[in-house]
Amino acid sequence: MTTRRKFIGGLGAFGGLAMLPTEMFPTLMAMEDGAPPTEYKIQPLPYDYKDLEPHIDEATMKVHHDKHHQAYADGLNKALAGLAAARDKNDFAAVGSLSRQLAFHAGGFHNHNIFWNNMAPTGKGGGGQPSGKLADAIARDFGSFEKFSAHFTAATTTVEGNGWGVLAHHTGLKRLVIFTMMNQQLGPPVGTTPLLMCDVWEHAYYLKYQNKRADYVKAWWNVVNWKDVAQRLDAAS
Repeated sequence: MTTRRKFIGGLGAFGGLAMLPTEMFPTLMAMEDGAPPTEYKIQPLPYDYKDLEPHIDEATMKVHHDKHHQAYADGLNKALAGLAAARDKNDFAAVGSLSRQLAFHAGGFHNHNIFWNNMAPTGKGGGGQPSGKLADAIARDFGSFEKFSAHFTAATTTVEGNGWGVLAHHTGLKRLVIFTMMNQQLGPPVGTTPLLMCDVWEHAYYLKYQNKRADYVKAWWNVVNWKDVAQRLDAAS
């Protein structure tokens, strides 16, 4: 049996699962005993649907978590089942389509696991600025927190179509980087582990902000959980 330390460290290759609080995602922990879960399931939010108001509204959180995140879990399970059936039948005619579905839905499932934990109610872990090692790394790699937040905001608000703004640790470069991700999986540089992710798919903000993505991103800074981001950096580096 692998040790917990080896297991948690090894998940870093999948772009940030290593930084997920284990108590929040027990279905993923089955891998510690050498086998993945037979079915991937979304977990409850680490706060109530209304707790991010007024910055992110309760109605959006309910639809986003219960409907959209659930759809990614369902798609992930369906793609894995389809690939297993293809192997059993030795019929790989649909393997290209199934592989694309796996990449998309696995991305959506995983990205949202990070996104929910990257946030906390304002004044109860959410908002403000980072401290300690994370603050030092941001100042080192971006010049200051103000320059970092301006860079991240500009990148995130200008994503073409649907996608994400991402702050990540690059293992090879040994530094923090900001990049944008199209859809759920297109664009991440090889060697990066996500630390902070802002969802700018329209379903993340349209009920409250309509087409005003910039207003949503500005409000989102008030609920960023810097403690969670710092823990992810510690695990990644």
